[in-house]
Amino acid sequence: MSGDVGHHKRALRAEIREHRRIMTAPERERSTTELSRHLIELATRLGVKTLAAYLPSRDEPNIRPFLNWASEHGVRILFPISRDDGLLDWTVGDGETEIEGLFGMPEPVGELLSPFAINDVDLIIVPAACVDRTGLRMGWGRGYFDRTLGSMEKCPPVYAVIFDRELVDSVPSEVHDKRVDGAVTPNALVTF
Repeated sequence: MSGDVGHHKRALRAEIREHRRIMTAPERERSTTELSRHLIELATRLGVKTLAAYLPSRDEPNIRPFLNWASEHGVRILFPISRDDGLLDWTVGDGETEIEGLFGMPEPVGELLSPFAINDVDLIIVPAACVDRTGLRMGWGRGYFDRTLGSMEKCPPVYAVIFDRELVDSVPSEVHDKRVDGAVTPNALVTF
């Protein structure tokens, strides 16, 4: 990571973490309701039968109600399991049991599937720190999703879930950073 870009990314991530940390409970509740509405609209419009998503941490946008909806509607959901080598395995999980995975992120418990299991999904929902208006995604700096997306021969639509203020005009980028096809915020479902 070049010095200036790396410094800019770290500063922007710290600012975003702070804004997320100080959100009020009513702001979070409204955001959760609206994010769920947009995600359900997206999954329905795309006729999703299988999706890859993640379990959000405490400060991330809460997509759990959407995940519950998807499960109740027969959508198969693959969740990432972080590996020490920087790749992601996948699991379907049992919908009940979670553990703390690498880096303190919540991960479901279930049969481990290979990194290639994601190749069969209809939609990928990824976390992000922010996304610019051209679809360039800035993650949290570990590169798991960039590596995964970059290794796929045929990638289904990829949407990042962020809060409204995290849809920005531009983000600092490096050659390995991947674009997404859209962003889901409480106020919008944006396709790039």
